[in-house]
Amino acid sequence: MAQPNVQFSGSIPEHYDHHLGPVLFAPYAADMAARVAADVRSGTVLELACGTGIVTRQLRAGLAPAVRLVATDLSDAMVRYAQAKVQEPGIEWRQADTMALPFDAGFAAAIVCQFGLMFVPDKPRAVREMHRVLQPDGRIWLSVWDSLAANPAAYAAHGAVADLLQTPSVPFFHIPHGLYDTDALLQLFEENGFTDVRIELVALDAVGETADSVARGFVYGTPLSLALAERGADPARIAAGVADALRDEGGDSPFRSTSRAWMINARRENE
Repeated sequence: MAQPNVQFSGSIPEHYDHHLGPVLFAPYAADMAARVAADVRSGTVLELACGTGIVTRQLRAGLAPAVRLVATDLSDAMVRYAQAKVQEPGIEWRQADTMALPFDAGFAAAIVCQFGLMFVPDKPRAVREMHRVLQPDGRIWLSVWDSLAANPAAYAAHGAVADLLQTPSVPFFHIPHGLYDTDALLQLFEENGFTDVRIELVALDAVGETADSVARGFVYGTPLSLALAERGADPARIAAGVADALRDEGGDSPFRSTSRAWMINARRENE
């Protein structure tokens, strides 16, 4: 079950994929897929929170043909969008809740989850589920965003939305950027069955076609659009304000900024 106001449905997947995908997610997808492909030579790779298939496509291209790839997401709308968009053979698509995975113990040789764990209400439960479905000595690769302040585009967008709504904070922005404490991350995985936990800071460029496009991604391509609808706010007005803030941060065409995330790699204890 997703947290309130983090449902990725309706037209969100299309806006997310087109406007935010190339800026925030594709660079990390390439990095993630290269790490996994270099380590996993056989068995099944299980992807959680596959979204619109940005990582899935990179994984399938990098993994050996003999490696089975199963891509899942809590949002059926995301799965359907990804399946229609990513036409490469050798991918199995499933709707799945990370807190209650529909797979037997020892199903996967590796688990991949890019920018998904932040949205899970019960994170220890989700990590225990990853542990359950992994083979002994199987590994996980996960990424989570660093703090809001460490990600200038999101920080600028949050400030603009908060000013326009005349509120000190917009809760949605703090959900994707709320899992950045590395000590807490280490504890989360070590207390739920994982060892050899490595946490690495990955800083990459965030480049978009225009500031307007990135702004549309934040407003229409995330569950922020649902929160705005609940408040009766005009999304076009909010998007224009966000675009102005993004221009101040990274210029207009192209928009250029940076992003920071934590990459977690850990091994399932061989009990």
